[in-house]
Formats: sequence, structure tokens, C-alpha cells
Amino acid sequence: MTTPSTVSSTRRWSIVVGAALVVLGIDQLTKAWAVDRLKDQLPIDVVWTLRFNYAENTGMAFSTGSGAGRWISLVVLAIVVALVLLARSVRSTASLVLIGVVIGGAFGNLFDRIFRAQAGFLSGAVVDWIDVQWWPIFNIADAAVVVGGILIAIFLLREPVDQPVPAGAEPATEPAGSDDGVRPAPEDPTGTGEPGAR
Repeated sequence: MTTPSTVSSTRRWSIVVGAALVVLGIDQLTKAWAVDRLKDQLPIDVVWTLRFNYAENTGMAFSTGSGAGRWISLVVLAIVVALVLLARSVRSTASLVLIGVVIGGAFGNLFDRIFRAQAGFLSGAVVDWIDVQWWPIFNIADAAVVVGGILIAIFLLREPVDQPVPAGAEPATEPAGSDDGVRPAPEDPTGTGEPGAR
């Protein structure tokens, strides 16, 4: 198995921040569209059971846990801190992108709670607008957090982990007599000091 290449510190955080900003931007733009086009309007049928349907959520993802927005926001911040710490040790680019995706989704809903607040800090309602009718209404941020989180777990399970060397243990060395390309000099059977003399 090949080991993923080590990512430099600058590139590491560029990947995480870049992915987070892309998801955050898409999420906020689509929510602005939903407020403008869907609020106080009938749902828009798209295909099969998918429709665009405006909803506001003061709880958790997928329009659940109404009224628990402040506590959910604190949990989200803790998760973001944990992901930032995780990003410091992740070696694969794909995992770093996924971490950024989840962080971007987390901040997408957090921004709603901050900038749409009307009854105190973090009291704002999250805008949900994607409705498949057999699942709670959600948004881009919700999808990024859930799908990204699942893929992070899969990638990390497959990613090799460096095994720490126990304290006091000597590094592995070549066994004695190993063929390293250098041949020992033949013995001197005559004692003349000339190797191989007869």
C-alpha cells in the first residue's frame, strides 16, 4: 500500500479554508435565493418527489429540535475546533477537502443563527429549502455536514497511521551479515597479513 504524501502546512490550511469558503458561499447564495423566491410562496416541484419548499428552523439540522439553536451552535463550534485539530494530522488531500466541506457547512448554518437573529445572540432561524418529501427539509449546509462527515470517517479508516516508536526502543537496523553490497575480505590462512595469500 502506498502512503499518502505529506502536505505542507501552508497547502494544508489553504485546502481546508478554500473548501470551507466554497461550501459557505454556495450555501449562503442558495439561502438568499430561497428567501427571495420561495418564502410565502407555494413549493416548486422539480423532479420526482424533489421540490423547493421554504422553511425556517431554530433547532438542529433537517428542521428538528426546534428552539435549541443556541445550544446547537455551541456544539457546532466544538465540532469545528475538533476538525481543525484533526486537520493538523491528516495527510491526504481528499480528507483535508472533506474537513473543509464539513466546516463550511457548519458555518453556513451558524451564520444564519447569527445574522438572522431577532431575539438575542444565536437565536436566528436556519433557512431550509430542499424538500424530498420523505426526509426532513434541509439545505446545502446540512448536506455538506452529513455527507462530508460520513466520507471523512471512511477516508480516515482507510488512511495509514504512523505507528509511534516506544520510548527507549532502538530503530530497526539491518541484520548482521545482510547483503548490503560490501563483501568481507577473505581470511588470511598463512598469517602473512595478505588477505587470500596461500
